[in-house]
Amino acid sequence: MDLNGHRVILGSASPRRKELLAGLDFDFTVDTGTDCDESYDPATPHEEIPLRIAEAKSAGFHRPLEDDEILITADTMVFCDNDIMGKPKTREAAIDMLHRLSGRVHTVVTGVFIRSNAKSKGFTCTSEVTFKQLADSEIEYYVDKYRPYDKAGAYGIQEWIGYIGITSISGSYYNIMGLPVQRLYSAIKDF
Repeated sequence: MDLNGHRVILGSASPRRKELLAGLDFDFTVDTGTDCDESYDPATPHEEIPLRIAEAKSAGFHRPLEDDEILITADTMVFCDNDIMGKPKTREAAIDMLHRLSGRVHTVVTGVFIRSNAKSKGFTCTSEVTFKQLADSEIEYYVDKYRPYDKAGAYGIQEWIGYIGITSISGSYYNIMGLPVQRLYSAIKDF
């Protein structure tokens, strides 16, 4: 895909974001060199937090951009009952998160920030996900086999738990994976 001579940099270590961006047929490189403070004011509306963090990741990029470079940064968060469901650090935390999501609807919000030396643009994408009532044995099997410690909300929709547990989604499937590629494609083409 031709971007008028611009080179795209994905500022993310996420293998899922790399896979999704590759699906757009853009030539790009991955450069995770960033120094980002991901803290935010607790009064910030939840739907704004991922975009603010994506913008902070862009601002914390480790070097100035060249004039022909476009940097893409993103952040995805899962919200249930107005609580942020981050990345679980332990088996017990992952199991607890999945119990909280079981039989319920939750929201996934991804903020994406695109920046060059000439301009910048950010957007958010929101999806809703419904899980069936999950059995304890299903939750434990998933956590023990897939170890979802690098995933917000303790799950990957593209993994086993998504196959057997997600009964419906409203919005972008790829947003739930971590990068709303249709919106990103449009934004880059307009950029």
